[in-house]
Amino acid sequence: MAKKAAKKTKKPTKKKAVKRSAPAIALHPGIDKGFAKSGKKGFAGGKLTCNCATDPVVVEIAMQSAHNHACGCTKCWKPEGAIFSVVAVAPTNKVSVLQNGHKLKIVDENAVILRHACTGCGAHMHGPVKREGHAFQGLTFIHTELSKDKGWSPPGFAAFVSSVIESGVPPSKMPAIRKRLKQLGLEPYDALNPGLMDYMATVAAKKSGTYRES
Repeated sequence: MAKKAAKKTKKPTKKKAVKRSAPAIALHPGIDKGFAKSGKKGFAGGKLTCNCATDPVVVEIAMQSAHNHACGCTKCWKPEGAIFSVVAVAPTNKVSVLQNGHKLKIVDENAVILRHACTGCGAHMHGPVKREGHAFQGLTFIHTELSKDKGWSPPGFAAFVSSVIESGVPPSKMPAIRKRLKQLGLEPYDALNPGLMDYMATVAAKKSGTYRES
């Protein structure tokens, strides 16, 4: 009688360990999960609304935003827990307060940017530059994250990155922060981006008489 073939016992398969990537550094809720790389074509602006549950301040921006960027300075308004603000500009003559302007108060009368904050929730609603002769005179800084309208220009770079240290971020985290900004497509600068720095220098050169075309 033929011997029955011995049953081969199956060795238990080892489950492969799932490698979990370290969580990305949280910079700002509006950019942490990525964002649109361009604004909506033909977008003509919209309304910004403060975070008050009742009687909110409403500001209208009558055109597309420009020079949107992440900013690490300690003066720009940031949502709770954010390391960076996200701030853009628009011509001052295209910015108007529609509702509850009496709730606004200038944060610092001596600053270049006259940031008007809501006394109820603290959100910065608009910040005009009125200083005579300043390169940004005639522009107003705005936070388009306060708008429900979709289509604003997205952030294109990160400015004053090293300034987050002044707000309490450990210097040891800076390499990881710069790496994360680059992953998001936001080149980090410790001032403004080259285009804006060149613009400011051009204005200064024209005032001093040293400006040359070639």
